[in-house]
Parts: sequence; C-alpha cells; structure tokens
Amino acid sequence: MTSKHLPLGRIAGIPISLDYSWFLIFVLLTWSLAGNYFPQQFPGWASWEYWAIGAAATLLLFLSVLLHEFGHAAVARAYGIPVREITLFIFGGVAQIQEEPRSAWSEFWIALAGPAVSLLLGLVFLVAAKVTMGLPQLYAIWNYLGDINLALFAFNLIPGFPLDGGRVLRAILWGTGRDARRATIQAANVGRFIAYGFILLGVVQMLHGDLFGGLWMAFIGWFLESAAIAQVQQQKLQDILSRYRVRQAMQTHLSLLPAHATLDTIVHHYLLGAGKRVYVVEDQGKPVGLLTIHQVKEVPKTDWHHVTAAQVMLPLAQVRTIAPDADLWTALSAMDRAGVNQLLVMEQDRVVGMITREDLISFLQTIHALGM
Repeated sequence: MTSKHLPLGRIAGIPISLDYSWFLIFVLLTWSLAGNYFPQQFPGWASWEYWAIGAAATLLLFLSVLLHEFGHAAVARAYGIPVREITLFIFGGVAQIQEEPRSAWSEFWIALAGPAVSLLLGLVFLVAAKVTMGLPQLYAIWNYLGDINLALFAFNLIPGFPLDGGRVLRAILWGTGRDARRATIQAANVGRFIAYGFILLGVVQMLHGDLFGGLWMAFIGWFLESAAIAQVQQQKLQDILSRYRVRQAMQTHLSLLPAHATLDTIVHHYLLGAGKRVYVVEDQGKPVGLLTIHQVKEVPKTDWHHVTAAQVMLPLAQVRTIAPDADLWTALSAMDRAGVNQLLVMEQDRVVGMITREDLISFLQTIHALGM
C-alpha cells in the first residue's frame, strides 16, 4: 500500500511530511492570491509578479503552520510525551502526539503553544511589513502573513474541540471537574455546536452570492463536526476497552514456525497456507523472536530460498510486550505508540499469548453482539 504522505525530513528529530492533499490547497491558495487578493490590494503589477508573490506567500504560510505545529510538539516533548510526526495537509497541519497529556495542566500548555507561535509570527511579520513599506512586493508578502497568522491565532482559539481553543477548554474543564472523560465529551459537544455555526454561516454566504466562500466555510464546519464526533467515539471506545483485560481478548494458541525455515517455505506453507500474518519464531522449543509479513516483504524474492526466519525476525528482546492484566485500552495505545499491529503477552518472563488489532476488533464485535 502506498503512503499518503511525502516525507520531507526531520526537525529536532521529528519527522515532517506532506499529505498529498496539501498540493491541492497550495494550487488553490496561490491561484486565489495571484488572481484576486494581491491584484485588488496592489493594482498595476505584472501578472508574473502576482503569481510569484502568491506562491511565495503560500509557501511561507505553510512554514508558519509548520512552526505552529512545532510549538505543540516542543511543549509536548518537554512534558515527556513523544511526537510521532508533523504532517501538513489541506486544512493546515497536525502534530501527531503519541499519547494523551497526563494532566490538565500539560494539556493546557500543549494546546496553547501553537496559537502562541502564530501570535508571535503575526507580530513579527507585521513589523517586517512596516520596515519594508518602501518595497511594495516584500511589504505585500509580510503584511499578508502578519494578518493571516493573527487570523490563525484567533481561529485556533475558538473553543471548539478539537481546535486548540477546544483543547484549552477541555483542559480547564478537566482541571476544575477532575474528570478527563466528562471534560472531553463536554468540549466535543461545544465543538459540534460551533461546527454547525460554521455550516450555517456558509449557507448564508452562498445564499448571498458568495458561492466559493460559503462552500469553504461549510466545508470547515463539516470537518470540525466530523473531528468532534471522532473524539466522542474515541472516548467511548476508551471507556469500553478500559473495562476489559488483555487476557480476555488475547490469543493463547500461538502461531509458531521454526527458526531455520526459509522465507520461501514460510510464504507458501505458513503465510499463504495458514492465512496468518504474524508468527512466533521458535528454536529448540523456545520462542526467540517475531516474524511478520512486513519483514518478509523487505527481503528480495530472489533471496527467499536461502534466507531463514532467524535472519530477518525481530529478536524477542526487541518485541513489544504487555502484561495479561493490563486493560485493552492500554494495549491499543501501546500499539499506536510503537506503530505495531501486535503485542506479545508476557507473564513473569514467559510468553503466554499474543494480542493483535484484529483481536481487539473481534472482541469489540463480540461484546457488541452480546449487548455488553
């Protein structure tokens, strides 16, 4: 499966990537600035100047968004929370923090960090615009970036979850009520109310002849409403999974294969023959590692006949594990943080089972069928 993200590199060890939807908004925004905004604000320039300035302003805007997200990431890391990636996409950007903040106080400062960066950038760009008033093209870029960063600051502080302002609201509700679950539901419901306001405003704009602006406003409202619903659903999922233990959903009969088996044998007799995608590798009756279909795919097919499981497996000491008495939400969170689809279940240095994402889905389907 091809990735939807284009990797750009790393900043302070954090991977930076572009979602392919970013290219669409880059073209649309550049076209809007070059064909409408800058010609209205600064008439009389050559067409190529508008397009050059529009493209430069768009790139610098997304650099501003990247710095906004890096503000969230930097404060999260200061609180000891890992950051998986920062991705720029059609609606701006997102810092993928690997776990929920551990306190209302940390949630508050992580959420506030991004808007604070936008505010600072807005003021810096406006000062730069004042300094370059004698250079119209530079002034146009800096003035636009100053205004748009201040707009981003204000927009992100709207108290609608999952916007930054909604997360600030959640942190305040969490801190005062001492109930993170209830705070999440309340902040998400406020977010849905605000989202409906955006949709209604978009409809009004369209009725007054502003079709593009109205559609965009309604689209933002739809996106916020969908994101708020997703947060509520995630909270409900957490509530359900937190009630049950790993031992209730794990596989106790492990799929085993010998360490000396070649990949050719493994593919045709295990992966295809049994339909399993992950195996525990054993040597002389003891588990020594884990082999998944992804590790097999990394080896050229021409080498499958002589490369063995022992040569490509993940050694047991490096396999992600969990205790059988841990709750299922902890298991799912551990998989997300590690970027894996399974965990070995260990009890007193002994392998007693395995739990996968498919096991969690199957378990949820079972308790749903039972009305639990």
